[in-house]
Amino acid sequence: MYKIKKLIGGTFAIFDTIFTLTVLVKSLGKLMKEQISWSDFEKIDMRVGTIIAVEDFPKARNPAYRVQIDFGPEIGVKKSSAQITVRYDKGDLIGKQVVAVVNFPKKQIADFMSECLVLGAVEGKDVTLLQPGFTVRNGLKIS
Repeated sequence: MYKIKKLIGGTFAIFDTIFTLTVLVKSLGKLMKEQISWSDFEKIDMRVGTIIAVEDFPKARNPAYRVQIDFGPEIGVKKSSAQITVRYDKGDLIGKQVVAVVNFPKKQIADFMSECLVLGAVEGKDVTLLQPGFTVRNGLKIS
């Protein structure tokens, strides 16, 4: 845009601003996923659970742990592969409460069947687990 402005002068200053805003809006739109309906959201079953076991998962494509999470008597214990090795050591995870989606179908990751999706805030390869602010009963629904 700088060359056009220099060649033509300030005549296209408004065009330049509109063009810049259009590019900015398109870029921001790429950051946010497609909107879903309320009924789509209601299908997602997110629950609080406590990590009760953690193992290294050397066969995973990306560094990960195999974790077992207790979601209480209604759901029980579920397994998950979690790519949380950058921020968390295995020993620090035992007893930690996390939030996970528990109604996805099982997913095979290497030789392991993941039964839930542990949620976290992702920045590159660094994941910060989503957790309740206080200790709560395992199995509580997130809404």
